[in-house]
Amino acid sequence: MNDETIVVLCLDDEKSVLNSLGRLLRQNGIKAELFQSGHEALDRVREIDFDVIISDMRMPNMDGAEFLTHAKAISPDARRILLTGYSDIQDTINAINSGGIHGYLQKPWNNEQLVREINKAAELTKLKKQNDILQKQVQAQNEELKTLNTSLESLVEKRTSQIRQVLKQLEAANENEKKEHKSTVELLYNFINANPYLDADKAKNIAKLCFQIAKGLSLSNEVADMVRMSGYLSQVGLLAMDPSLYSKPFHELDSDKKKVFLTHPATAQLMLMPAQHLSDVAESIYSQFEKYNGQGVPKGIKGKEIPIGAQILAVSRDYIEHLYQSQRPMSERKENALEIIKMYGGSFYHPKVVESLLNVLSTDQVETDKVGSMSILTAHQLKPGMELGLAMHNAQGIMLLPKGHVFSQNSISKLQQLETQKPNPFRIMIVDN
Repeated sequence: MNDETIVVLCLDDEKSVLNSLGRLLRQNGIKAELFQSGHEALDRVREIDFDVIISDMRMPNMDGAEFLTHAKAISPDARRILLTGYSDIQDTINAINSGGIHGYLQKPWNNEQLVREINKAAELTKLKKQNDILQKQVQAQNEELKTLNTSLESLVEKRTSQIRQVLKQLEAANENEKKEHKSTVELLYNFINANPYLDADKAKNIAKLCFQIAKGLSLSNEVADMVRMSGYLSQVGLLAMDPSLYSKPFHELDSDKKKVFLTHPATAQLMLMPAQHLSDVAESIYSQFEKYNGQGVPKGIKGKEIPIGAQILAVSRDYIEHLYQSQRPMSERKENALEIIKMYGGSFYHPKVVESLLNVLSTDQVETDKVGSMSILTAHQLKPGMELGLAMHNAQGIMLLPKGHVFSQNSISKLQQLETQKPNPFRIMIVDN
């Protein structure tokens, strides 16, 4: 085994799953050590440095969240990946908070995706180790500089040059750590994407519009990126709520359910609390239902008291929401949505944010993903080339096909075979062309 070989620890109480993992990793040149016991796996983590640690969520004696918490304490540099079922969302959120997982895959996993995630995780582990080495070099060289005789100007100049070079390398390594912040957002966004009652495309469109409005207000790239991430995660608090609260339009809820629905930003803030680097994102999401005139929730703050990220998110969210609430032609939907936003400018919304939205729309910058209508078909009505509008799950919550899947004759035949075994036909959401 050379220094470039990736070393992975795999933990699962099911031997058949472990054997499948081990066989797949060996075929791809990855060294795998397999364990069915969490305690034995932790003993091995104490002995060697693993590049990646993979654990199942549901196990007896010690679940995945507890195991990964202990593994993080022993080997904080190893990347941690969780294998989970669709029904394990709350447990997976706990694992994010306590076990510091860097990624998760749903069972049954896609082999190519699993190998790709392991290679990516191993590369980040190596970058972190290189970063630590470079940090130690800087510290050692700084100590060395302190002891140099002031008369050795040429030597000082040489050492200073070396440190500058190391700092440049550190800056490049730290840039990779910034990417980890975005990976946290992507991880939570994938939860939204996996939920059959939430529309990840809507979140994506809100995020795009947030960024464009922020840039229209001449905000910095850092702030614009923060607001965009707030758009991606604006619905994440709904994951902890009953689907009956968000499976239909807000205006169709009774008054009690509306009050509960409006608490989802506070839930999102609690979920994001352990991720300190996302504190501004959490604050924007938390305040997204505040109103410019002070008649919003949860605090009733007004004007400049409301974070700018929350004010941008409110306009972007409501504009995109109005686009989704009608089956009329897109041009009519845009016109109607814009009129509503303009009507409440200065009362619900910050006037300058509304003005920036108008400028964005006037230059036709807004591109929305799949805001059109969908048709409901059975498996026997499908044709090759049709696109799946919402992910399909079985009765146990396991994903059968992801949203965006383009049907082939092979995938249609498999669904038709499954449908013949069901008492009722599938209700398959197909994107209208």
